[in-house]
Amino acid sequence: MQSLTLGIIREGKTPPDKRVPFTPQQAEEIHDLFPHINVLCEKSPIRCFKDEEYEKLNIGLSTDMSNCDVLMGIKEVPVKDLIANKTYLFFSHTIKKQPYNKKLLQEVLRKKIRLIDYEVLRDRLGNRLVAFGRFAGIVGAYNGLWTYGKRTGNFTLRRAHECFDINDLKLELRKVKLPPIKIILTGGGRVGKGSMETLDTAGIRKVSPHDFLTKQFDEPVYVQLGSGDYHSRKDGGHFIREEFHTNPERYESHFLLYTKVADILMAGAFWNPKAPVLFTKEDMKSPAFRVKVIADITCDINGSVPSTLRATTIDEPLYDYDPFTHSEKPALSDEKHVTVMSIDNLPCELPRSASEEFGRDLIDRILKPLFGEDSDGVIERATITKDGKLTPLFAYLSDYAQD
Repeated sequence: MQSLTLGIIREGKTPPDKRVPFTPQQAEEIHDLFPHINVLCEKSPIRCFKDEEYEKLNIGLSTDMSNCDVLMGIKEVPVKDLIANKTYLFFSHTIKKQPYNKKLLQEVLRKKIRLIDYEVLRDRLGNRLVAFGRFAGIVGAYNGLWTYGKRTGNFTLRRAHECFDINDLKLELRKVKLPPIKIILTGGGRVGKGSMETLDTAGIRKVSPHDFLTKQFDEPVYVQLGSGDYHSRKDGGHFIREEFHTNPERYESHFLLYTKVADILMAGAFWNPKAPVLFTKEDMKSPAFRVKVIADITCDINGSVPSTLRATTIDEPLYDYDPFTHSEKPALSDEKHVTVMSIDNLPCELPRSASEEFGRDLIDRILKPLFGEDSDGVIERATITKDGKLTPLFAYLSDYAQD
């Protein structure tokens, strides 16, 4: 079998991302599983695993990756760093015609790069095979609790990015001391499950939607809401999941029932722009709107949560939202405001643990079809460009890729 070199590239995007596609131990494992694959790691001063950690396991280090056949990173590769005629795997953020990455796709085509996007690595049923959603949920829910602690002064937690890994973060959750408040969590996918992991670790009891709305508790509780829990058909009848996903405009939201009794909202559900919003700017002005902390894990700007005016950063995670002026105010500046956490790169706060899980999925689900037989078409369906052209599945990007 022909020998190939797999390169772990340095992240070049600003702000820097500390995550990696493979940990040092996983890089060593790749060579054991695929003896014809040599792993080379580009030197980097910023990644969460130091160069020395790779070197100790006999993973080669270099500043020149031009001899690699396949190059793997996390975020978009800066245009100036792209090497012609290579295979790249990273999150390209081009499949929705994102304006800020138009030049990236154009350069990929010009340099005849084979671009495989992690976001579209899916099985035949359309399920994603690799993603950071669980860690977005874990950190997003943690940040929601941290925000409540900051706002009330009831307890103090370290920031998630100050924790060494997920086990360290879970130990920190023992410090959470909540009064008998109510927390809404939306979403049931990877993000929702990750958020539940945090809430459960913090010792917060999960209750049913009915009990959440109708009962008082002497302890903090949370409810996990699926779409069917707060949507109903406009013309009556039962909620039909398949119909809601394809024609959400046929439904209306009664999410406000939950905001009348809840203190914290953790928004982790995918939102279709054709679907009803969770609530409106006007709704937030009402005295009946009780939520004072919103952790928008999905960070849909101008989406289902009107207070999400912008993405926040790990360095400056919070701002206050003034419902009466629909404007941003300094964080924690007035009890009348709603405090918003809307970091859009949450897994970066736990880069070691997030990288470990991501790399595990790559090894178990992607490397065999990538370096062997792609019998299920996993790699083929995720290949955006090849030989200087868009592949048939991504031909719809042709106008976007033009000058």
